Amino acid sequence: MVVRAHSSGPEEEEPMDARAFRRKLTNNKNYNRRVSGDAGVLEQMAEAGISAVNKGGLIANMKENGLAHVRGDVEISLAESYGFCWGVERAVQMAYEARKQYPDSDMHITNEIIHNPTVNEKLAEMKVDFIAPVDDKEGSLKDFSKVKSGDVVILPAFGASVQEMKQLNDAGVKIIDTTCPWVSKVWNAVDAHKRKEFTSVIHGKYAHEETIATASFAGKYIVIKNLKELAYVQNYILNGGDKTEFLAMFSKAISKGFNPETDLGSVGLANQTTMLKGETEMMGKELQKTMMEKYGVEHVDEHFMFLDTICDATQERQDAMYKIVEEKPDIVLVVGGWNSSNTSHLQEIAEHKGLVSYWVDQPDRIDISANKITWLTSWGELKETTDWLPEGKVKIAVTSGASTPDKVVEDLLDRVFAIKEGTPVKV
Repeated sequence: MVVRAHSSGPEEEEPMDARAFRRKLTNNKNYNRRVSGDAGVLEQMAEAGISAVNKGGLIANMKENGLAHVRGDVEISLAESYGFCWGVERAVQMAYEARKQYPDSDMHITNEIIHNPTVNEKLAEMKVDFIAPVDDKEGSLKDFSKVKSGDVVILPAFGASVQEMKQLNDAGVKIIDTTCPWVSKVWNAVDAHKRKEFTSVIHGKYAHEETIATASFAGKYIVIKNLKELAYVQNYILNGGDKTEFLAMFSKAISKGFNPETDLGSVGLANQTTMLKGETEMMGKELQKTMMEKYGVEHVDEHFMFLDTICDATQERQDAMYKIVEEKPDIVLVVGGWNSSNTSHLQEIAEHKGLVSYWVDQPDRIDISANKITWLTSWGELKETTDWLPEGKVKIAVTSGASTPDKVVEDLLDRVFAIKEGTPVKV
């Protein structure tokens, strides 16, 4: 069984009623989206170091003591909101519960459960098979050939496209749906656009698995990454333009048969839940303003709608980051998967403030013997910095993305202390 990774999905004779299919799927005996709350599973996660809180660890202690810690020349301040969100912990817990419930079944997952290498490695150790695309090209087919009837397939926290869900359901597998409820809320928003015959404008990255899933539940859609792309679309709405150029620019980010001359008359805004809150809100204001200018204030509701789908956890972590950078630390450490969108925006906030900031995904990016750090910029450039920790006193602000367990941050800080103190660290 092969399923397209791109949101357009496999070719079908008739468009699928995604809303009706979702309703039918939830009543299927092979489908589960509930957490059992198994205490043994929670203990297992804690022992593996992938629970939200590492009890007795440094981060937990900082949370109890004013979010601050001083050790020698190092002063650490922790963001008020950081790390594992409820939706992420729920997804990981469901995966662990599934393995416990089906200990001998072949188990697969349609994508990384969350964007954290430590967590995904733990699932691999539990023999949860990652279903990879056929090749590395964007829009490549996913190879489901190893999946057979009776197997267990986990849908990750980012969700899966409706086409993938249908293929799996038709194949007779047991589906464990860990999709974050906030992502489902976005699906409801684009469904509302579709029912009103509005085009969905999705603020996100077209190749991100969450946006791929969201687009599969939409009718007509266009994915817009940033305000620069939005400005181009706004100008087209108001003044028209080169249709061929438009279609080329958004060739991978629009629904099949998209026509900018007719499909931008009425639009609804939705977002990838991990995008910058302020940018999504600005897009909403700009689109509303454009429709007022085009059609008149009295008709704006006929041409624009915006249902708030900004994730609380994403918003809280961004707000906390804005606050902590105001303390003007010497260094900002942002911890989270390098393919994590929400973490990239935390790094972006620090960069825009002009602070020295390093985004690392796992502790071994810090080389103790060489005082060297390997890190990523918010725009995806991989860098190495030697002598990144200065001599003498240093104030470090720390935050972590919504997919990052406390244990990962603590192991990374152990390396910071080891450099400053000249002591070895357990690995």
